Amino acid sequence: MKKTALILGVMFTLGLNAVAQSNDEVDIETSDVKLEVITPAEPVQETEQEIKEREKKFRELQDHVAYVKAYNSLRRGYFVLVSEEIQIGSTGYRHYGISQNYNFILVQGEDGIIQFALNTGYPGSNGLGGWTGKGKVRHSKIKYMDNGDVFMQFDVVGSSVNATVDIILFKETNRAVAHVNGGTPITVYGELLPYRDKEHR
Repeated sequence: MKKTALILGVMFTLGLNAVAQSNDEVDIETSDVKLEVITPAEPVQETEQEIKEREKKFRELQDHVAYVKAYNSLRRGYFVLVSEEIQIGSTGYRHYGISQNYNFILVQGEDGIIQFALNTGYPGSNGLGGWTGKGKVRHSKIKYMDNGDVFMQFDVVGSSVNATVDIILFKETNRAVAHVNGGTPITVYGELLPYRDKEHR
């Protein structure tokens, strides 16, 4: 039985040294990593096990692409961590099913925003059921951890916020957790994505 394998191509364009030297030349909206799927010219005849293995490898490639994009965005300092779950306090209640449009940690170079809108029935300080803090990003540092995760720490300082943010980007994925310390501890779980708004393009 003749088998035609599905070809998966992954093209990486990291340019980390160039990024470190000149952030002004970086357009984060373009893809740093491209995942190209090339379909075979003739039908693929595979066993069920071969199909499962191929699909698993493809998912791993997709996860790796997302991880590299997230890592690059951390290095450049233009990213958003969109919240899927938020925990108030070190052992507090977790809020699920929250709006990602209103719950996020955003860094745009020297500008940072931390916002929560938990729809608890109370308007909160931002009128959305939570709190919004806008300030300047200070003392940013990033490093690899022994287990392969990436750790980033920075302060957001402004009239409405004075907080330290610790972000852990998990190995080979764009999943991340952030600990916000500046009063009541807040833990944010979600996806870390490249982001550059119109004002910074």
